[in-house]
Amino acid sequence: MLQRTASLSIPKTEFKSRTQKLLEHIRAERLSGVVLFDHYYILYYTGFAFIPTERPIAFVMNASGETALFVPRLEREHAQANACVDRVDDYLEYPCEPHPMQLLKKRLNEMGIVGAYGADTDGYPWVLGYRGPTLTELLGSAPRRVTAFIEDQMMIKSPCEIALIKESVKWANLAHQLLQRYTRVGATETEVSQRASAEATLAMLGAIGPIYRAQSPFAHGAHAGYRGQIGRNAAIPHALAANIVFQPGDVLVTGANAPVWGYNSELERTMILGRPSDEQREYFEHMLALQETALRAMRPGVRCSDVDRAVRRYYEEHHLMSYWKHHVGHAIGLRYHEGPFLDIGDQTELKPGMVFTVEPGLYLPHLGGFRHSDTVLITEDGIEILTYYPRDLESLTLPV
Repeated sequence: MLQRTASLSIPKTEFKSRTQKLLEHIRAERLSGVVLFDHYYILYYTGFAFIPTERPIAFVMNASGETALFVPRLEREHAQANACVDRVDDYLEYPCEPHPMQLLKKRLNEMGIVGAYGADTDGYPWVLGYRGPTLTELLGSAPRRVTAFIEDQMMIKSPCEIALIKESVKWANLAHQLLQRYTRVGATETEVSQRASAEATLAMLGAIGPIYRAQSPFAHGAHAGYRGQIGRNAAIPHALAANIVFQPGDVLVTGANAPVWGYNSELERTMILGRPSDEQREYFEHMLALQETALRAMRPGVRCSDVDRAVRRYYEEHHLMSYWKHHVGHAIGLRYHEGPFLDIGDQTELKPGMVFTVEPGLYLPHLGGFRHSDTVLITEDGIEILTYYPRDLESLTLPV
């Protein structure tokens, strides 16, 4: 088992290849360097996963290809042990004197990042109470945004990234199996979710524990739950868990994931607690048809907008638009939501290596919500559905 999964991480050569492409971009744009603050971007280029706080952290690269991380003192050894960069510079603390951004300015000047330069944001984002000067104020000129290039680069997953997503799929599938097994009338969503998630995580650690890393600031193992989407609350796509007690006849919308070295998948299913009513069966079948419509439309060369248009036609033809609430899906990878989006406003062309969730839903306030979500890879000649949990109503009907 260890030999089989030993490659389930991103090798240093891939991080170097990613930074080389970024370097080629800043040289083509005649920039003196680049500064990145987004923690997902930093993870993507350096392999350094951290919890973003009010303490500024930045990845810096100049036009000569020299790379550095700028971190608070408490992250120094962490960064030195994990980041693929030439050097790690640290400051004492935030807020402190001098302000960390003044020290970052000094480091940028030392690396020759002056005049025209790139960045993802104009200074460290104002999160968790942080306050500080912008890069424009520090350097005397506004940065040129490089986020579009970075997002385009992140859209196409490498074989290593796809392998991590597939590993995520495996353990999310187990967590969901346990969630379905333990869901029963009279139990609460909290106890069922906690039990399923804990057991799935322990099983995962038993199989690949010595080489497993979540690399996520939000989760540390396999997870499955309901997030409050139970009964009529299932008509709220982004509800929050509320320790709801399961009742006969409930429509249940689930969610399962397992971050693996930072990479995510998405598995969602609609289940019925007890024998489905005719109305529940009708909208479940419409939901399946909507998802199948999206899957048939997806292939290389098709635009994201065309996938959404095909699905919206089904809504319109079957008089279901009053139950529509969101687009067909989104890309997924290091972030749980990434671009591009399967939406009529996104003209991005589907390309091999892109990975999407496919999750059109129906939401009826008096009845509940109906949504499956599957993780789908765009291949050279079509698609590969990476998730494999049963989708039919019989398999997803729970006994009372």
